[in-house]
Amino acid sequence: MGKLTVNALRTVLVVLLAGSVFVQAVMLPLLAKDMEGLNPDYAYLRTPFLAIVFLGVVTAQVVLVCVWRLVTMVRRGTVFSTAAFRYVHIVIGAIVAAAVLTFAMAVLLAPGEAVAPGIVLLICGVSLAILGVALIVLVLRMLLAQAVARDVEAAKLQAELEEVI
Repeated sequence: MGKLTVNALRTVLVVLLAGSVFVQAVMLPLLAKDMEGLNPDYAYLRTPFLAIVFLGVVTAQVVLVCVWRLVTMVRRGTVFSTAAFRYVHIVIGAIVAAAVLTFAMAVLLAPGEAVAPGIVLLICGVSLAILGVALIVLVLRMLLAQAVARDVEAAKLQAELEEVI
């Protein structure tokens, strides 16, 4: 991976991380303030809704940090090692957590008439799409495992060849 690509990706990651911190520090308290005037019939939704949004942002931040670490490993040429699996597993877990949180939002909004049933169905669809992303990352993890195995095998064969020579 070229230096320009790494720097561009790191810039994007920093902007996204700064944006997520802005959402947590500024936007979420403003949303909480706006929700104080919520219809009393739906006041029970306020705290769980805010918690789900906060935790959803945390899952995104976890993914961003792990991607930063993986990009660093790529730049150093150490990504094809077992150390990379730790970050990939955390990314998969964070994405699954995001899918569960999204589904929890749908469950939270489903009873009553707070939102239309179609919106709840759309949120369930988004949850399924997020879960699909986790499955894609899982497939990519399997490809990484194959690459690590090939790298280990190549190093072993190289060592044997050096012994023969």
